[in-house]
Amino acid sequence: MVNAPMKKRFYFDIKWVIIFVIVAFMLVFQVFPLLFMLYRALFASGSFSLSSLSRIYTYSLNWTALKNTLIASFFTMIFGTLIAFPLAWLVGRTNLHFRKFFRSLFVLTYMVPPYLGAMAWLRLLNPKVGNLNVFLRDLLGLSQNPFNIYTLGGLIWVLTTFYYPYAFITISRAMEKMDPSLEEASKISGASPLRTLLTITLPMMTPSIVAGALLVFVSAASCYGIPSIVGMPGNIHTVTTRIVGYVSIGSADGLTDATSLAVFLMFTAVLVMYASAFITGHKQYITVSGKSTRPTIVDLGKWRVPITGLVFLFAAVVILLPFATVAITSVTQNLGKAVTAPGNFTLKHWEKVFTRADILSSMKNSLLFGAAAATAGILIACVMAYLLQRTRVRGRHIPDFLITLGSGSPSVVIALGLIMTMNGRFGISIYNTPAIMIIAYVIKYQMMGMRTVVSAMSQIHASLEECSQVSGASWPRTMKNVTLPLIGPSVAAGWFLIFIPSFYELSMSALLYSSATKVIGVQLHEYWTFTSQQQASAMASGILLVVIALNVALDRLTKGNFSI
Repeated sequence: MVNAPMKKRFYFDIKWVIIFVIVAFMLVFQVFPLLFMLYRALFASGSFSLSSLSRIYTYSLNWTALKNTLIASFFTMIFGTLIAFPLAWLVGRTNLHFRKFFRSLFVLTYMVPPYLGAMAWLRLLNPKVGNLNVFLRDLLGLSQNPFNIYTLGGLIWVLTTFYYPYAFITISRAMEKMDPSLEEASKISGASPLRTLLTITLPMMTPSIVAGALLVFVSAASCYGIPSIVGMPGNIHTVTTRIVGYVSIGSADGLTDATSLAVFLMFTAVLVMYASAFITGHKQYITVSGKSTRPTIVDLGKWRVPITGLVFLFAAVVILLPFATVAITSVTQNLGKAVTAPGNFTLKHWEKVFTRADILSSMKNSLLFGAAAATAGILIACVMAYLLQRTRVRGRHIPDFLITLGSGSPSVVIALGLIMTMNGRFGISIYNTPAIMIIAYVIKYQMMGMRTVVSAMSQIHASLEECSQVSGASWPRTMKNVTLPLIGPSVAAGWFLIFIPSFYELSMSALLYSSATKVIGVQLHEYWTFTSQQQASAMASGILLVVIALNVALDRLTKGNFSI
């Protein structure tokens, strides 16, 4: 007797629903706006035409802005990588004094808004009254101040000091996981630490170095805060400042012109992402072994103290001095006098931080929008981590790709796309509402949380979850009672990594805010540009204190187990 074939029973898998929801969210609020923006640039007159692109890019000011963007980004990438690699090696692979302290210090500029650094270096290197300029002029007996921050070189310097941590973090993470066997063999063969570094470590780290360098490039190219504060007073325009300028016109032609410029940033980001994926995916460097080993710590010998001194000098000039300058400015009555001059010390600017209605309102908005974005982003991150690490469901890499695409897209491009498509034209009207800002933050920053949770999920054995499901627990219950408690510290870390940049965000917020949704980044920028540098410095110092407090809270929550 031949048994009839059994009919396949339909099995409803909630994972498909979750994938569909995440993909639908990214398609509606990320992919569609970007595609429409490209369509708008190519079909501005109703039919395919390159006339708008030609007109925009042949306009001398825009062409200059494009060249400035490429030059500034390229040299920021070069200088940032040249700074990041030796620092990552010294902090992660040598017996440098105070390694943990230096590592936290170098990452600090990653955790604070870039425009804070722009404000600080303006106070230090102003061509007429910059504090550092005046000090160096008097020290060296010069006839005029040696530096001018309002130049392309000044812009590159500030971009470098705030974006080298992107390469530092990327390189140091890979360096900590590198197989030390080849370096040990080099050492046994009699090679000096320097020769081992140049002939073994540097070639093995090439993929991570290139990936970090490209990340610095695209971050510098899409930055708005630093060029707007440092560049524009010296007529050093970039693509981002021109885009914001066109949008501020408030006309259809302004949006069209802004879109044409944004296409350049969009294609630049795509090319950089492709180059990064190609290099890191096709270079067969074995940097992580299957053995449970730790990288060899290089003894600096007689150079330990001098090199520690040089590293401290770098940290003092690049990190401590700018932050101290902003703090001092916040308690200064008259910027033309020293803070120690009689009657020149004041706390009135700090008092306004806690009493002015506009500052309190913008701070409240930043906290609420940042918390909402971080919560939504970390929920998506937890689900995506489970799908990527625990399942073989087809299509699970689609939302992962879209999340990566959103993170790599320039901030002003994301904001511009949302402006053009979420104004009711296509059935969704969230323009000038908190929702559009929260969605923009989620698109841009959720990958920071997802990578953290995915890494934690990969270290937890699947048998624990299997035991729960064998016992009859559903998948959501298993996630709630087993998985989430085990990855709790990383979830908290991921939440903070999304919240912090969302809290002080400026590039997207400058395009998306309304009078009711103004956030602290926009408020601070307006105070610095139009009202009071001292008041802006007090607000910036407040943001810095908030970030430091959050880092301390993160360290407590994760019991010191998490670091960037």
